[in-house]
Parts: sequence; C-alpha cells; structure tokens
Amino acid sequence: MEAVSVPEVPLPTAPDDELQSPTRQLTGWTARLGTALAVGLSLYALYWVVGIVQPLVYRASFLLIVLVLSFMFYPASDTPRARARVSMLDWLFAVLAVAALLWPLIDFDNFIYRAADPTALDMTLGAIVILLVLEATRRTAGWVLPITAACFILYTFYGPLLDLVGLGLIAHRGYDLSRIVGTIYMTLEGVFGVPLDVAGSYIILFSIYGAVLGASGAGKFYLEWSLAAVGTSGGGAGPGRAVTVAGLLLGTVSGSGVANTVTLGSVAWPMLKRAGYKPDMGGAILSAAGIGAIICPPALGAAAFIIAEFLHITYLKVIVMAAIPALLYFFSIFLMIEADTRRLGARPVQIVTPPLWQLTKRHGYHFLAVVGIPAMLILGMSPFRAVFFSMAIAAALSFVDRENALWPRRFLGALYTGARSVLPVAATTATAGIIVGTVTLTGLGLKISGLIVDLAGGYLFLTVLYSALAIWMLGLAVPVTASYIIAAVMVAPAMTKVGVPDLAAHMFIFYYAVLSEVSPPTALSPFAAAAITGAKPMPTMMLTWKYTLPAFVFPFAFTLSKQGMGLLLQAPPGDVVMSTGTAVVGILALGAGLGGWIRAAANPLERTLATAGGLLLFYAGTTSDIAGLVLFAIAVALHVARTGK
Repeated sequence: MEAVSVPEVPLPTAPDDELQSPTRQLTGWTARLGTALAVGLSLYALYWVVGIVQPLVYRASFLLIVLVLSFMFYPASDTPRARARVSMLDWLFAVLAVAALLWPLIDFDNFIYRAADPTALDMTLGAIVILLVLEATRRTAGWVLPITAACFILYTFYGPLLDLVGLGLIAHRGYDLSRIVGTIYMTLEGVFGVPLDVAGSYIILFSIYGAVLGASGAGKFYLEWSLAAVGTSGGGAGPGRAVTVAGLLLGTVSGSGVANTVTLGSVAWPMLKRAGYKPDMGGAILSAAGIGAIICPPALGAAAFIIAEFLHITYLKVIVMAAIPALLYFFSIFLMIEADTRRLGARPVQIVTPPLWQLTKRHGYHFLAVVGIPAMLILGMSPFRAVFFSMAIAAALSFVDRENALWPRRFLGALYTGARSVLPVAATTATAGIIVGTVTLTGLGLKISGLIVDLAGGYLFLTVLYSALAIWMLGLAVPVTASYIIAAVMVAPAMTKVGVPDLAAHMFIFYYAVLSEVSPPTALSPFAAAAITGAKPMPTMMLTWKYTLPAFVFPFAFTLSKQGMGLLLQAPPGDVVMSTGTAVVGILALGAGLGGWIRAAANPLERTLATAGGLLLFYAGTTSDIAGLVLFAIAVALHVARTGK
C-alpha cells in the first residue's frame, strides 16, 4: 500500500460560489491600498456588530468599498494586459462609485424622502450606481446575472407592450426612469435591500470567521481527523468515507461549495487516485462532499442568511431547520459513494496521520468552531455577536499551537482574506436587490405565482413539482444566492397559496437553488473538481448529480404533508421521529437502487423496486410509507435469495 500524508491546507473561506472569475495580483502602492481597504472593510463590519450605524449609511458605505475593491482586484477581461495593472477605466469606475455612494451619506436627511420625486442629480447618480453594480457583478460572477437584471429593468419600462404580444398575464402599466431609479437607488427595496444587508452583516462576518479558523490551522485538523477516523476503514472505501466526513466538518464553517471542493481536492485526490478511483468518480466525490457546505449548519450558504431576513425569524431557527436535512444529505452521498466504491473494487491506501486520540487531544479545541456559534445562539445571543465572540475565542485558542498563533500580522491577513472572499457575493446580492426591487414594483412575483398555481390546477403536488422545475431552470443560469432570492419573491407565493407553510416553502427553494451547483452551465463545483482530477467536466457533473440526487427528493417530504415538517424539526416529536426514520430508510432504498449495490451488485429489477420504494418513503404518510417499505423489502429479499449467504 502506498502511503499518503496531509499537507498544510487553508480552511475554505469563500462565502458562496460566485468566486470563479479571474483576479489580478496587485503590486506596489495599489497593493497597499487594496490591502488597507480590504482590512478596513473587515474592521468596519466588526465595528458594526458593537457600534450603531444607520442601515442606509452602513449599506451604502459597505457597497462603496466593495465596488472600489472589485474594480481593483477584478479586471474587465481575462487578457494579460487587463490583468497586469489597474487601468484608467478601473480607476474611473472606482471614483464614480465613491461619488455616487457618498451622495446618500452627504445628503442623508433629505435623500431618503425624495424617493418618489428624485432630482436630476439623484437620477444621474442612481443610474451610475446601477450600471456599476452590474459591471462589478459581471466581473466577479459572469455575464448571466447582470443580463438577467437588465431584462428585469427593461420589463419595468416596457410592461404595457407585453399586452400587444399576447403576454397580458405578466403585463403592467409601466414605470418611468424616475420611479425605477427612486425605488432601486433611494429606498431599502432595491440595491440597498435585504440581500445586500445580509452580505454586509451575516456573510462577511462568517467569511472573516472562516478565514480566522483557516489561519489557525483548523482546515488541516479537520482533514487529518477525518482521515484518521475513517480513512482506513472499509478497505478501498476508506478514502471515499474520509472525504465525506471531511466535507461535513469543513462545511460547518465554510458555506462555500466550490471552496470546500477545491480544499478537499488539493489533499484527497492523490489519495483517491492511489486507491484506484477513476478521475470522473474522484471529481464527483469531491464535489458532492464539497457542495454539502452550502446546506451544512451553522455557516450554511449565503442564501440561508437571507431566509432569516425574508421570514423575519432567528438565524438559530434556520440552523435548526437545516440540521436533519444536512445529516441526511451526507448520509445519502456516503451510501452512494460506498456503493460505487465497492463496485469499482478500490484498494486500501495507507494514510500517514497521528492517531485519532492524539489528534483529538492536541487539537480538539477546533471543534468549538462547530458547536460554539449554535451554543451562543441557544443562549440568546444575536448571530452577529455569536460569530464575533466565536472569532475572538478562535483567535485566542490559536495560541495553544504557537505554530498557528494569530499574531497581529497573521490576524490582519485573515481579515484581508475574509474581505476579499466576500466581494463576489456582495456584488451578486446588490444585483439581486435590483431584481427584487423591479419585481416588487411591478407585482411580477404575484403574477408568476398565480401562473404556476393555474398551470397546476391548484393541486399541491403539481404546484410543488412545477416550482421545483422553475427553480432548477433558474439555477441553470444564475448562482445559488441569486437563484434563491429571485425564486423567493416569485415562486414562494405560489407554494404558500396551495397550503405549503412559509418555512417549508423557503427551505424547499433553498435546497433546489443548490442544484445550480451541479447543473450546467454553472456547475462550478463539479467543473472545479474535474480540473483537479483531470476528468471530463460533463461526466463528472452527471455523476455528481447522481450522488446528490437523494438529497433533492426529501425536500418534497416537508412540503407535501404536515408530518414531513418533522424533517425541519417543526412538528410534534412523534412526527419528527417518524418522518426522519422513514427518510433514513428511503435514503437506504435510493442508495441501493441508484447505486446498484445492496450486499453485492443489484440487478435491474432489484434496483427498480428499491428506487420506487425509496421515492414512496419520502412522501410522509402512512399509506406511502407502507408501500415504500414493502417494495424495498421485496427488493432486498430478491437480492438475498439470488446472491445466497
């Protein structure tokens, strides 16, 4: 057996998965300016936790720094010339951002009262902010979302014309430039709305927290601990098991599917390769485990923070609702990977790590990052203060291991990393705010939701199914955060109209928005994993989709019946036990059917029966549960009879 060891690795810190655009390496005084602004942005966010800043003042100043940094670090194109230095055009955009976003702060007392009747200067500066936000989003997250936002703005202008082309269902009376700019630029319903608020509060704080943990050596500990715990178990299945457990641990404090995937890949792919895993399978394992970061509490993904704001609930409640689905997700990919590994016949690999007990004894304090924030939330602390004090505790504990001690220079480096990694999602949320503002102004959300309900004939199952398809199609074009925000204002009303509780509707949308991570053309995590393993992107993406498929069946369980709300811990204890138990058995059945392995390779009939049984078990109800159990039992019985003892 070949031996592998764990190199030093950072903890993934990108708060979402828009961080895929080319960046430029600054030098000289521009590098010093960029560093000062990034560190200043992090310090400003930390001050906001303990200080008092007016919402519009904080969001405008936060966006100002974000835009300046975006134009400094992200070139207009990927050409060597554009990446070589900050151009005059970049500096012009930065200056315009400063002027347009200082105006609300300078004229604050009068500015907020002119939204219905903006001046010529207001309209000019507002139009500049909208264009700069779209350009920053294009640079950091690609063309699709800015084009989508531009289409929504055009829809706001030309709504009356839709009547002339037979689209009267979504037509409206139309709005002029002053009304559009006033809504998007001068209220808390557009650029400065809830999405940007979440980026400037929750997301940047968790991003800084992840960077602090990474600098303190937590990333290497989580990987080493996972390898020591399960890396040598199950023969050749050990490496796949270790990647799954490591993905779970890293995901609790990461919140980024791509960053988690890349971190896992840099360490685990050599181990998987030596064990005999094929490149596409290795890439699928890495990306499936990595994507779990977006749905894994307490960090979750950026969209989860927005759920709390949209529904006016505590973030602790979001964490509670996400707990069982996250465990079910990792359980499902664990089984799917296990089945493929056994069919593949992977060989054991010797893993060089300290003994598990020794690792836990020496560095187990890093587990406080997993339980610290939820514990503080349970004690009644706000999310902002919980992550603030968790950060302080992590910094203090770093001195236990002097090699990773966060001395001032190292701590400032973590602040810089945290601010840099929040730039793409901040630009994305500002653009999403533009879309939300136009949807609110035109009433498009209610029109679309009414259309979905009408198409479904008012039937619950069809409404949920059509909603899933709509979110999935939206995810083909835009990243997770934007996909959730748009669907929350356009699809959620359709689901609640047919009786789905608000909590269940938004959690359903959240999980289906995550599908954008495994769907072309924005399947960032599988594509990143394929680049690491040398596999072809499309086969890697399709195999990742297979591994993650069970996770996107169980959201139907908590939308189609009241008993299913037990999966979100929002039902009586009996329903929690029943819905969770049947979901676990359903995942076992789907793992057997889709993975093609029970105790040996399953034949087509056994796989079909197991898959059908698994799907029925996810519909929380006595009749469907009994039918699902019977089908799965028949599949197992046939398999045992065929394969013998």
